[in-house]
Amino acid sequence: MTDRLPYRLCAGMMVINNDGLVFVGARLDNKADAWQMPQGGIDEGEDPRQAALRELREEIGTDKVTILAESENWLTYDLPDELYGKMWKGRYGGQKQKWFLMQFTGTDADINIETEHPEFRAWEWAAIDTLPERIVPFKVDLYRQVIALFREKIADATG
Repeated sequence: MTDRLPYRLCAGMMVINNDGLVFVGARLDNKADAWQMPQGGIDEGEDPRQAALRELREEIGTDKVTILAESENWLTYDLPDELYGKMWKGRYGGQKQKWFLMQFTGTDADINIETEHPEFRAWEWAAIDTLPERIVPFKVDLYRQVIALFREKIADATG
């Protein structure tokens, strides 16, 4: 394809608990067993940090987090051919994401995925190295990049 659709600007959130496990949710709109970290679009004029906190509230019902780190660069992924031009009303060919590492400061009872516009059917805390095998195939490389970016900071934060 020569005329690529633009990327959708998004914030991605790697939320860790005190044990260094990562929040993942099973998507409602995917019949496959696809689990992912929270992420969502950045509204026009919105700061990526503000978007990340807003998306957390919208997706998991809480923003009880402390931001530990932010990706220096934007990370991207392209939609595979079978989804290209079909997702997001055909306006985008993939996503350009700013990632945040966040320490969860609440309790599991604070997490509520039954939000106004739910995205997840289930959630759990997962070991970081299991994330790439649980995400849809076209996001595997992106998840490996996020893990590489934040692994050392997670070790520092959780001792």
